Amino acid sequence: MLMKTRRTLIQFVAAMCLSLSAVIAHAKTELTMYYPVAVGGPLTKIVDGLVADFMKANPDIDVKAIYAGNYNDARVKALAALKAGQPAQLSVMFSIDIYELIEQDAIVAFDDIVSTAEEKAWLNSFYPTLMENGRTAGKTWGIPFQRSTIVMYYNKDAFRAAGLDPESPPATWAELVDAGKKLTKSDGSHWGAMIPSTGYPYWMFGALTMQNDQVLMNNAGDTTYFDAPATVEALQFWKDLGSKHKIMPEGTIEWGTLRKNFLEEKTAIMWHSTGNLTTVKKNAKFDFGVAMLPANKRRGTPTGGGNFYIFKKTSPEERVAAMKLIKFMTNPERSGEWSMKTGYMGVSPAAYETQKLQDYVKGFPYAAVARDQLEFATAELSTFQTGRVRKALDDAIQAALTGSKSASDALGDAQAEANRLLKPYK
Repeated sequence: MLMKTRRTLIQFVAAMCLSLSAVIAHAKTELTMYYPVAVGGPLTKIVDGLVADFMKANPDIDVKAIYAGNYNDARVKALAALKAGQPAQLSVMFSIDIYELIEQDAIVAFDDIVSTAEEKAWLNSFYPTLMENGRTAGKTWGIPFQRSTIVMYYNKDAFRAAGLDPESPPATWAELVDAGKKLTKSDGSHWGAMIPSTGYPYWMFGALTMQNDQVLMNNAGDTTYFDAPATVEALQFWKDLGSKHKIMPEGTIEWGTLRKNFLEEKTAIMWHSTGNLTTVKKNAKFDFGVAMLPANKRRGTPTGGGNFYIFKKTSPEERVAAMKLIKFMTNPERSGEWSMKTGYMGVSPAAYETQKLQDYVKGFPYAAVARDQLEFATAELSTFQTGRVRKALDDAIQAALTGSKSASDALGDAQAEANRLLKPYK
């Protein structure tokens, strides 16, 4: 009888343990996060590490990161999951997706989630320039994370070989042309400069127009300035770098292979995302430098990259958990770690005040170029109907660079299409 009672007690305790385990497992909040990989490299491992650290610190939250290709792929897949009834709770997507996501009623404003004074202060802790693509209509919709500016990478060894000062990269359009001519070999084996015109041509173009003191759109997202004289002038200059000055190949230059071309010394200068910085640092077999983009009427670059968004189809518990994850990923220590490992910017001034990032910048000053360039930065092209408006501009840029249309005609056509698309929003 005693043994039977003992066995019954053991079974009862075991059942209670199983029941308790089930309750604990059920109490866990599960998050699915779509994540883009824009410039290649070991980003997935870095993000996986951050997520693992978060779950270790928050055992009541499970996070599943889904790597969905580039920014466009991430947006398409995340929105498709929402429509299919298999929604994610949050995603890193293009900062410029804000208007499309709002129009589709897909995301919730962070102002509607934060409640404490500390959380409200957190919303204002990021670089204001990075927030330009995350705020509209008086609310914050996106939190910066995988953010960048365009920087100029250059081969110091090639500069020395061409008789150029490796510590004085081109600071103006005129200097870019002059240096490019000295760096270019007539047989086409080595070019002075390359600016990518596939993938994200509108982004590179936003740098050129800003350098010519011209923005591409208004703050309300309902007007573009594609056919403004300064915009046309900027596109003509881009085309002239290949067709007139002969310092880069004529036609289009591939986004996806440009970094390889630079590392293989096929070009002495490349304009590319600061998100390539750590990979270039690890793989360049030559002495290289990183500088702000050259000026014409002024310096200029658009910001770029991805923001965190929280989807509207989330429970209160999921929103709380998503906020915890986003705050964890963007806190100064993590943001500094992210910057050191990837080359993307720390997204807040506090990130650059951490000892680790201060020491890193002291030993590798190029890690601060993108941050310092924020002084001259503007918001990336973002409007209502962003995808179609952007495609109209991308097509115009490529038409001009390949010579199928003049810069003026191509941009005039793009502006006409943008006017048509944006008319309902004015």
